[in-house]
Amino acid sequence: MMQRLIPALSLLILSGLAVAGPAVDAGGAKQATNWHAIIMFLIFVAMTMGITYWAASRTKTTADFYTAGGGITGFQNGLAIAGDYMSAATLLGLTAMAYTQGYDAYIYMLAFFAGWPIILFLMAERLRNLGRFTFADITSYRLDQGKVRTMAAISSLVVVVFYLIAQMVGAGQLIRLLFGLDYNIAIFVVGILMMVYVTLGGMVATTWVQIIKACLLLFGGTLVLILGFSQFGFSLTTLLEKAQAVHKQGTSLMAPGSLLSDPVTALSLGLGLMFGTAGLPHILMRFFTVGNAKEARKSVLYASGFVGFFFNVIFLMGLVAILLVGQNPEYFEGGDIKGALIGGGNMLLGFLAAVAFATILAVVSGLALAGASAIAHDIYARVIRKGECTDKEEIKVSRIATIALGILAIILGIAFEKMNIAFMVGLAFGVAAAANFPVLILSMYWKGLTTRGALWGGYSGVTSAVLFVVFSKSVWVDVLHNAAPLFPYTQPALFAMPIAFICAYVFSVSDSSARATKEREAFEDQYVRAQTGFGASGASH
Repeated sequence: MMQRLIPALSLLILSGLAVAGPAVDAGGAKQATNWHAIIMFLIFVAMTMGITYWAASRTKTTADFYTAGGGITGFQNGLAIAGDYMSAATLLGLTAMAYTQGYDAYIYMLAFFAGWPIILFLMAERLRNLGRFTFADITSYRLDQGKVRTMAAISSLVVVVFYLIAQMVGAGQLIRLLFGLDYNIAIFVVGILMMVYVTLGGMVATTWVQIIKACLLLFGGTLVLILGFSQFGFSLTTLLEKAQAVHKQGTSLMAPGSLLSDPVTALSLGLGLMFGTAGLPHILMRFFTVGNAKEARKSVLYASGFVGFFFNVIFLMGLVAILLVGQNPEYFEGGDIKGALIGGGNMLLGFLAAVAFATILAVVSGLALAGASAIAHDIYARVIRKGECTDKEEIKVSRIATIALGILAIILGIAFEKMNIAFMVGLAFGVAAAANFPVLILSMYWKGLTTRGALWGGYSGVTSAVLFVVFSKSVWVDVLHNAAPLFPYTQPALFAMPIAFICAYVFSVSDSSARATKEREAFEDQYVRAQTGFGASGASH
């Protein structure tokens, strides 16, 4: 079995390095066509197409399309949320980061994980009680529906597009490495399957694709870890001692390193990952798929357990790879372990490659549904039609929006082939932390928030976050080829989040209009519903 494990682990690390760093040169050699991976992926697609066919017969209303009728259990939703969160960048990128950076990867994972207690203790119950289909339902609950929904939809779409680019580019690079298929073919396959899942099956299909993918990912990752860890007698001490003895970082492998060399960037990254989780539209949308606030809290508890377990699995997987892959000349060019990693291939890799592709497919489906709901529910149904449209019309617009997002994702995936994927994911989290989270948390907890404050907070957050990134070294110097960056840091959250909170506060406090007075008075009614769930929509079936 070890003869199957090591080649699989080697190519996973290789593909992870492609995800974690700059995109692999498109002109580089790709792997030979991996028929094991392709066959297993086709089996997964066939299974999920059957689910989509079944889901299509159950998707009749907007509640079915956006929230699966609110009938998903806490355990099922916890698995689906974990599936949304455990992307291919997580599996491959963080494994590769542990392989190269050691303890720094664990700090990175902790920042990702720290967002879940915030959602559990501060947001889950109020999200479910106040919202129906999108988080804009909460931010606009007592404010100007048209203006606030438009702002929330724009910031949601910005986050969705950035995240979609990262996932689509990741899909192309991974499939080129793992399956031996052409980059553009992989982009088209992911885009088309995403459109089919969402347009036909809506949230029911998306949820069950996420659940199946989460189970496969947890099973595959755990299997690889058990097989690898068994070589060290399941002793963490033995594994760490041997890894430190051979790694280029030596004893500093398990000490904070380059990630914390710039504390400002590290803090900004941590804030973005932590609060960005609580502002990702496709994660927030999942809280409306359960029947009540109790199930929403259980969802976060289960998701936290699955995600926390998985982070530990992939961190140990990275350490195991240091010894099993990093010290094996067979998997390096010219047999030199200081040379380039070339990987290997077998049936175990085929399974893991299929899971990695399925992971991307599931995540982009959730993103597409979140983007489609922002367009169809928030902008079309609530702003343009003022709530005067039928379920049939709204679902039709959602499906058109999904197809449009799918086409856009394919175009952007091809256009941004050379983009650093980890950078795009960090940007999506940073924008979510600055644009969505401040207005959402203030609308839930602060009586004084007004429409003017919410608009200034939301627009200033999304604008400043994007501008900080454009002016940073990552774009201003590396992409636009200017001599020096206008903004000295690469992560925007530490600077953009305070701007959003300050603008929301200042422009709310200074608003003495009659409308603002009514909005403050309406907070009491909102508070009662947030606490009791009285008047909240329940499961439709």
